[in-house]
Amino acid sequence: MSISLKKSGMLKLGLSLVAMTVAASVQAKTLVYCSEGSPEGFNPQLFTSGTTYDASSVPIYNRLVEFKTGTTEIVPGLAEKWDISADGKTYTFHLRPGVKWQDSKDFKPTRDMNADDIVFSFDRQKNAQNPYHKVSGGSYEYFEGMGLPDLISEVKKVDDNTVQFVLTRPEAPFLADLAMDFASILSKEYADNMLKAGTPEKVDLNPIGTGPFQLQQYQKDSRILYKAFPGYWGTKPQIDRLVFSITPDASVRYAKLQKNECQVMPYPNPADIARMKEDKSINLMEQAGLNVGYLSFNTEKKPFDDVKVRQALTYAVNKEAIIKAVYQGAGVAAKNLIPPTMWAITTTSKTIPTIRKKPRRC
Repeated sequence: MSISLKKSGMLKLGLSLVAMTVAASVQAKTLVYCSEGSPEGFNPQLFTSGTTYDASSVPIYNRLVEFKTGTTEIVPGLAEKWDISADGKTYTFHLRPGVKWQDSKDFKPTRDMNADDIVFSFDRQKNAQNPYHKVSGGSYEYFEGMGLPDLISEVKKVDDNTVQFVLTRPEAPFLADLAMDFASILSKEYADNMLKAGTPEKVDLNPIGTGPFQLQQYQKDSRILYKAFPGYWGTKPQIDRLVFSITPDASVRYAKLQKNECQVMPYPNPADIARMKEDKSINLMEQAGLNVGYLSFNTEKKPFDDVKVRQALTYAVNKEAIIKAVYQGAGVAAKNLIPPTMWAITTTSKTIPTIRKKPRRC
């Protein structure tokens, strides 16, 4: 049995915090986002949670390519264009010139983003001999879980504005892989400086990126302050300051939204959605999620080792009733294990129907 939910989430911001609730009347230069939790850190290469990505890769960093907001369409990011060899194994990226790095009290960049930064960002994850590979725990779950250490043979600098990825085999979704959060680009110059200073962990705790916002202050379990980065290469944010007000309880987030203590919140309680839709001061934005919920059977134990038992239970489960009662209608019955927003979804699968007659005993 599978259930696919429509769930609030965050998309790329410039500033675009999407699939969440927004107080419609706010036009201030400061936007307060009621975040659902504290980030694990500020280097998206090291973590896998959406909460961490929302606080790091979305406002602070960029990637070679990006997903067009709200879609899985690939658009240029730090790379203006790219070429793919006839055999599908060499990707050549032509970098956007003049991209500035953010700065901090510990680091003043002396150059723009270039191919050295791209090579460093991937070599750190792939190469166990890289001096940064083991910094901050050295766990690269997405990079390793997607098989990229074996797929990527080499990342090499052609010149300052050109970088090549050489693969061991053709890989159809490789461009989409490079648009994911773990593929965010870090500054090699910053990393080199912190390594010389004996404080390499600062690269992951005090981030320097090329994105629309730069980190100003972080108080764990309380708030994160960002300011608009004046040197940002893309469309300038329409706000000067971004505040993450860390609020784990969805009911409290909703109360803050109603009081205008925050203007954006993700992950509302399903039970609150109907009221939100009735409130004209709130814009409720939804899209199909990347998550799928399901029940699984241990086929090594009776009676689940019998396919007829599994089929009977699957036919007996009323998915529409679960969606209505548990998720307050904020979901759809899944047709397979791949959520509808992923590029690999098939349209030929059919939802297993609910058979309301009592299943026979096997």
